[in-house]
Amino acid sequence: MADYPGFIAIETGDEDGLPLVIAWSLPDGRIKQTLIQPDDSWITEDTNVMGAYSIEELESLGVSPLDVIRELETDYFSATLYTSDNGEDEAAIARLFDTYGLDPFIELAPANVLYDKVSASEWHRLRSETFNDLGLEPMRPEDEITVMLSLHQRLTEQD
Repeated sequence: MADYPGFIAIETGDEDGLPLVIAWSLPDGRIKQTLIQPDDSWITEDTNVMGAYSIEELESLGVSPLDVIRELETDYFSATLYTSDNGEDEAAIARLFDTYGLDPFIELAPANVLYDKVSASEWHRLRSETFNDLGLEPMRPEDEITVMLSLHQRLTEQD
């Protein structure tokens, strides 16, 4: 059984890292993914930045930000998780934790640092190819994780 690094991806709304959907991988390659209920402090009268989701969908189908943090803590307390380095994941994680006055107990790092023989630009090119090969959509967290797992397997088999 493969032991994968932890990958994480977060879909955000248009407003300063508003987390909508989060996904992360487990060491065995399984993926956890959920919608996130917006905290009351995130929503204003004119908030309309939910991407493809309505506030009603997020509130009824999502889990609370605190439950997301607890689940993440169970899986990855004091660990480094790897992202596609799109810049929004860090803002979204900060917003999740800041809502409860907590310091993040995870660190984020770009996934390309896992591969000594691959430059950052080459990793991003391979990532794009993998999205195309698998017929998946960039920026969908579960698809991002699937691609990073697939790419990790491919790049580590070459060693």
